[in-house]
Amino acid sequence: MTTENLQSNANPRPKEIEHELDEKGYFNRQKNRFTTPFGDGESKLPIEAGRYRLIWSKGCHWSNRTSIVRELLGLEEAISVNLVKHGEHGQDVGWEFLYDENGTDPVLGVQFLRELYTNAEQNYEGRATVPAVVDITTKKVVNNDYVWLTNYLENEFAPFHKPGAPDLYPIHLREAIDKYNDFLFHNVNNGVYKAMFARSIEAYNDAYNQLFSALDTIEETLDTNRFLFGDYVTDSDVRLFVTLARFDTDYFKYLGPLRNRIVDFKNIWGYARDLYEIPAFKNNTYLRDIVKSNGNKSILFVDFNTRFWDQIDYEGLWSTPHDRQTKSADPEQKFFTGQAGGF
Repeated sequence: MTTENLQSNANPRPKEIEHELDEKGYFNRQKNRFTTPFGDGESKLPIEAGRYRLIWSKGCHWSNRTSIVRELLGLEEAISVNLVKHGEHGQDVGWEFLYDENGTDPVLGVQFLRELYTNAEQNYEGRATVPAVVDITTKKVVNNDYVWLTNYLENEFAPFHKPGAPDLYPIHLREAIDKYNDFLFHNVNNGVYKAMFARSIEAYNDAYNQLFSALDTIEETLDTNRFLFGDYVTDSDVRLFVTLARFDTDYFKYLGPLRNRIVDFKNIWGYARDLYEIPAFKNNTYLRDIVKSNGNKSILFVDFNTRFWDQIDYEGLWSTPHDRQTKSADPEQKFFTGQAGGF
């Protein structure tokens, strides 16, 4: 489908500030539409290797966490992957397969993510979001539920994990992890957006204060814990990391006067670098792309990171030494695999 055809046959991408703000100026993120869980049974999506394709974007932390977990667990052969980004058109038509030859996904044969959403629901009116899991056999989006998607990879897709894959969602911690993930969502992951999209000073102040209060709590936790739940990385660490990776490189431009940058939190900054050392985190975190894609350095007044994105040594900055291993009883291991000492 060409851009012209898509624009004539589909609504433009809905704008958050027009459709996801309440009367008081508070941002309320759209609910995920395709939430059928993976698992056994007629009402669930079947667990099959090679059937699904994960669509994500370098700049989107909601999808970035799914790509990190996919690699951590060794699911590269079980679930294929492709990247999308936004193009430049007369109207915003959402995510496109611009990294591929002819701008077309080689497996799904489409140019725009929205096509896969309308394949699943002809009159779909929401934003076509990432992550999106597509059934290759039908070319339909079957799940875009970022809230639970990493957990499905950790649990339901366990038969396809690589040998010695980390246990990111240990059964005895699941209730605590779910509760903590809810805290992260409201105050940090979505908290930055609630501040950035706020259209009243009341909504902004509430979101801003909740965000930094949460970061203070996390900083205190990480003063004694190497990771959020102790000695080993869990699903919660992935969810926090993807927001931290974007905070000083992108989000800061829209948050107003910053009380702290991430590099100003001693424990959080060391923790973020500790995670970045892990190949799956580093391989799926495109720091320079996050910066470059968000501004035009040719205009007179432009933010610091956009002006100097091609001169800042992000790799060097994120690879500076830390002493986080001293906070662990198992300093040589970052993951629980069933063979370590246990949580």
